[in-house]
Amino acid sequence: MNGIKSWKKNFFTIWTGQAFSQLSSSVLQFAIVWYLTDRTGSALVLSAAMLMGFLPQGVLGPFIGVFIDRYNRKKIMILSDLLISLASLVMVLAGALGFLTTGLIMVILLLRSIGTAFHTPCLQAVTPQIVPTDQLTKCAGYSQSLESISQILSPVIAAVLYQTWSLGGIVFLDVIGALIAVFALTISHVPKLERSEQSSDLHVLREAKEGFRILRTNRGMLGLVFISALYTLALMPTSALFPLMSMSYFGGTSTHASIIEVIFSVGLLVGSLILSKWGGTKNRIYTIVGSYLLMSACLFVSGMLPPSGFVGFVICSLMMGVSGPFYWGMYTPLIQSKFADEYLGRVLSLAASIRLIVAPIGLSLSGVFAEIFGVEKWFLIAGGLTLIAATLCLSIPVIRHADIPNTQENE
Repeated sequence: MNGIKSWKKNFFTIWTGQAFSQLSSSVLQFAIVWYLTDRTGSALVLSAAMLMGFLPQGVLGPFIGVFIDRYNRKKIMILSDLLISLASLVMVLAGALGFLTTGLIMVILLLRSIGTAFHTPCLQAVTPQIVPTDQLTKCAGYSQSLESISQILSPVIAAVLYQTWSLGGIVFLDVIGALIAVFALTISHVPKLERSEQSSDLHVLREAKEGFRILRTNRGMLGLVFISALYTLALMPTSALFPLMSMSYFGGTSTHASIIEVIFSVGLLVGSLILSKWGGTKNRIYTIVGSYLLMSACLFVSGMLPPSGFVGFVICSLMMGVSGPFYWGMYTPLIQSKFADEYLGRVLSLAASIRLIVAPIGLSLSGVFAEIFGVEKWFLIAGGLTLIAATLCLSIPVIRHADIPNTQENE
């Protein structure tokens, strides 16, 4: 009983700190987008800001994992949070002195993204050191619930603060959120990672290659990572096109676009709560496939709706949100449970890089496709790609059996 209380205390202490940091960062993200829109009115600037937000995580991931597996993970998370808060503090000072330029905002977004590139896989790698293996999926459900609540509240809070505060005030709020996360990490206990013997010399490239070698040892999980990249190729551009679908195709306003975002986030919360109570199927691959199939069906229906079918799009958006946690809430715990703790930093970072590196390709293709054929047609393409992802999971035995212990890969 004391063991249960101990891991729960650690888990929820860390995630309480992350809740404050995640909410304040999300509020700031909305505020920065609105600030850049007001200041420049440039789609190119907004695209560049989005690129700054995820490209470092895609490019640097395999190398960052080396440091996560070699050094103290708790300290890495604390330093990452401090880097993010320091970057935000620079923005506060620049705003107060009147030197806040678009170029400086891009640099700060880049630094924050580098901090996130260290922090996110490190937190994911630490979780199995704290949480029992049979509780990973339920804890992923709790984490998804936290993220969903943040997505629901952050645009509302951002809208209120953006009208009443300066951007510097909102940035300072993010600094406070990051410092709360640091305090929560400081008072939490993260067990020492047991590592096999390794060279005292750091060889980043060689150890990064070793991370890929470790991932390749489990062909089922390697296949699932590449299928996840296909899913990202379909879904990342789709999420970016949601406002255009609401306002251009359905003829709505920014209010209609906001309704869709909130409804989607409500769906995420509902799915997360169900997952945290249920825990998913015994073979987690089947839960992932179910998530893909539900998402695919909603995308197909959305793409076939007439311009008068906004209510149908609201329902589809809700169900798309519901489907999300049954993918993410299974995918990450599956990776966490299939590789030794000492390699998790490299494996998780590499998996994230493979997934994120296709995002610019998807964003570029979808933009051109939507311009030529119509935004609603991309939803049909995305539905088809997601259906292919589900089919591959079921039709390739090594992937279908990836969550079954002692299954032979050549079945």
